[in-house]
Amino acid sequence: MTRRPSMITRSVSTTALVLALAAPLALAPVLTPPAQAFFGGFGRIVYDPTNHTENLLTAARTLEQINNQIASLQNEARMLINQARDLASLPHSSLQQLQQNVTRTQQLLDEAQNIAFEVQKVDQAFEQEYGTPDLSMSEQQLLADARTRWSNTMGGLQDAMRVQAGVTNNIEAQRAEMATLVEQSQGATGALQASQAGNQLLALQSQQLSDLTALLAATGRAEALAEAERAAATEQGRIQRERFLTPGIGYQPGNARIFNN
Repeated sequence: MTRRPSMITRSVSTTALVLALAAPLALAPVLTPPAQAFFGGFGRIVYDPTNHTENLLTAARTLEQINNQIASLQNEARMLINQARDLASLPHSSLQQLQQNVTRTQQLLDEAQNIAFEVQKVDQAFEQEYGTPDLSMSEQQLLADARTRWSNTMGGLQDAMRVQAGVTNNIEAQRAEMATLVEQSQGATGALQASQAGNQLLALQSQQLSDLTALLAATGRAEALAEAERAAATEQGRIQRERFLTPGIGYQPGNARIFNN
């Protein structure tokens, strides 16, 4: 006796056939029109490629914005670091050394013998000791004035040599300071440090010019005193010769003393 297929068997076969026909469609979503996600009756979620693509683009744009913000923060940090370097002060200062050099040279000038480096004292000395001798002046007074002028000349020459020695002693300190400042300038990390190193180099040059000015002043003073002494001696010799040749006085022999020796 032949048995007929039951209703359950026919239902299972029909379901299997439907699934077999629907499988190629599920595996080829590109060929189907976009579908919107929804919850089916059995709790399944339909995949929406358009929504997924938009979500990916949004995430990419957000990531790009974050990267741009990070790059901007990095640039601002570098700018602040550079500004901090530009505002950093030079760790070395040559001011004290330069002031000491200038002070030593100034002390040598202040110790000028007999005639100081002052206009009033120079005028007073030349009026008293280097002016035209008076015809009525005694020989003893003429000799005393000549000795004073000679002493001034010798003092001026000694002062010039002392200033020369002081300026020469400053050369080594200036050389060492210049080497330090150049090294500091080359290793400067910011604009302020480079500027300060340059300013200190200019100050060092100014101090060297001050030494040169002092040396020229002392040397010129010594030369001026020597020339003034020769000029005064020439005038004094003329006065003494005129006295000797004046009628009625004549030559009177006697003991001569020069410079009270």
